[in-house]
Amino acid sequence: MPQLLLELFSEEIPARMQQGAARDLERMVAERLKAAGLTYDALTTFAGPRRLTLVVDGLPAATPDREEELKGPKASAPEQALEGFLRKTGLTREQLVERDGVLFAVISQKGQSTAALIPGMVDQIVRTFPWPKSMRWGSGTLRWVRPLKRIVTLFDGAVVPFEIDGIASGDTTEGHRFLGSGKPFTVKDFADYRAKLEREHVLLDVADRKLRILEAAQKACADKGLALVDDDGLLDEVAGLAEWPTPILGDMDPQFLDLPPEVVRLSMKVHQKYFAVRDPAKHGLAPNFLVVANVEASDGGKALAAGNSRVLSARLNDARFFWDEDRKVGFGPWLEKLSGVTFHAKLGTLAERVDRIAGLAREIAPLVGADPDQAEKAARLAKADLASGMVGEFPELQGVMGGYYARAEHGDAIADAIRDHYKPQGPSDTVPTAPLTVAVSLADKLDTLVGFFAIDEKPTGSKDPFALRRAALGVIRLVLENGVRMSLSHPVRVWIEHRNGRAYGDDVDTSAQVLDVGADLDTFFADRLTVLLRDQGQRHDLVAAVFALGDDDLVRIVRRVEALAAFLATDDGANLLAGYKRASNILKAEEKKGPLPTGMVETGLPNQPAEETTLAFAAAAAATAVDAALDTEDFAAAMKSLAALRAPVDAFFDKVMVNSDVASERDNRLKLLGQVRAVMGRVADFGQIAG
Repeated sequence: MPQLLLELFSEEIPARMQQGAARDLERMVAERLKAAGLTYDALTTFAGPRRLTLVVDGLPAATPDREEELKGPKASAPEQALEGFLRKTGLTREQLVERDGVLFAVISQKGQSTAALIPGMVDQIVRTFPWPKSMRWGSGTLRWVRPLKRIVTLFDGAVVPFEIDGIASGDTTEGHRFLGSGKPFTVKDFADYRAKLEREHVLLDVADRKLRILEAAQKACADKGLALVDDDGLLDEVAGLAEWPTPILGDMDPQFLDLPPEVVRLSMKVHQKYFAVRDPAKHGLAPNFLVVANVEASDGGKALAAGNSRVLSARLNDARFFWDEDRKVGFGPWLEKLSGVTFHAKLGTLAERVDRIAGLAREIAPLVGADPDQAEKAARLAKADLASGMVGEFPELQGVMGGYYARAEHGDAIADAIRDHYKPQGPSDTVPTAPLTVAVSLADKLDTLVGFFAIDEKPTGSKDPFALRRAALGVIRLVLENGVRMSLSHPVRVWIEHRNGRAYGDDVDTSAQVLDVGADLDTFFADRLTVLLRDQGQRHDLVAAVFALGDDDLVRIVRRVEALAAFLATDDGANLLAGYKRASNILKAEEKKGPLPTGMVETGLPNQPAEETTLAFAAAAAATAVDAALDTEDFAAAMKSLAALRAPVDAFFDKVMVNSDVASERDNRLKLLGQVRAVMGRVADFGQIAG
């Protein structure tokens, strides 16, 4: 089967855009091939510093013949309607087919050669390619990420001729800018293309470039008894900067190792794209760095290493300046600066945000075993480093630098709380366990969530500009992994009372505002908890069934969900759920006719079936047992109490007719079903459960 090879060769493509461009190219080509009715065996894309490449194997030589039937007007329709349909189809009245008084057009379309379709497809893709940023050059109108130089287009080994803005397609490409022959060369298919590129010192596949970097870097470090500091993000970036990556180990001035290691690593990474190196024997950074060059130097890279060392020293001298100056200034002036920094137009300044976080931290502290005074103090200092020189240069170090600056003056516990209060920042980030840190971290995230929900800035669809989903997941993980027993409505009330300028206390009536924000946040937390538990194998409907009870203690909710899942996995649970749904359906149908009967279920009535009496006593016993179990939060026992209803419910539906002709019997049985539903509803809303 024929193969399509496409290469779009340009000036250097920013590394951060390459993999996204490869995905976009794959998507756009796949969509157009599908629209044309073309199938294929495999479609693969590659992205590198100067080229986007696509290869499609197993394409047919032509599109299949197609026949399409279009429904038209009735045969008796006015002439104008018929003329419009004929213009649309390009047929005559005699070519239409009439069936049951309706006219149909059968349009047959002969297959078209694949080679004839390729020029239009490539032209459209190039002109509409979704680069995050693009440019025009020369006098042309074409836009591309950087000036486009060549287009290789081969189908079944032959050039597909076309032109885009003066750039003609062909079979010629170029190798490495410095290490290659310097002469363009022709290719005949993908295998030939890939092999010749490698001879010209170009590794096409980013996976091959990463492997080359890692193997050579690790060897260079091991030869000196050192180890590479892993950094997947940096590896992705440098693999997009070099077509023939060559790692070189360099030396740096050891005096810079007295800077915080995070500062050294970030200076290397952000400014120079260097990997840090550690000394396993000393359990810290080594006075070295690893740079990935795009050339193989004749001197083994000594000159390159020396030049990069000088540049790194200049960068680290800047970092040392910020480090020294920040320690002279301290927290007082930084906190004053926060009064002049707007956090959000509707939420005030950063200083006002710090006040709110401090208040929340004080309220949360007893719930997590932290000292309220210490929690408030740590919270007041947590955002101060945002005004420091180092964080101004390296925003990624917010919190980290505050921890360093606070350690000598305020002690380890407060320093750790400042350092880690942003955690967890993602699903793979660690969760703090120190009580003081947990208090400040929860306060920080809850202030963000309640604040933006209070001003109606909630996430919509895929848009979440204030990272509220991440904040909610952080709260959930902090609460669950530390076993924090806390009602989510409490911080909502504290936040709103603080915002209204009132003291914390139950005598302030903010109930309506608290209820509105709290209800929205409950739903939001339920969605985030559902995602988390679903990733752990739990069913989303069980989370909904428990949240429907109105409980907002996340630890208790998860315990209920786990107990409910275990119960429903048993025969008793599955059958009782079926019985619940049957009872609920009967009650819903009766509710449509009028109010359901109320009052106590009666037993010992004349001619009362034994199954009815048995279920009445079982429901009453289950209610007592369930309430006792729920009081002690023994949810497994609560489920076990419900399991005792399974046999009486089955027997009741098997032997007793609910809709008796005798009104008193019918009413008593409806009350009994309502009692069963109410007992089960104390554990979860079984109506939310599928199955």
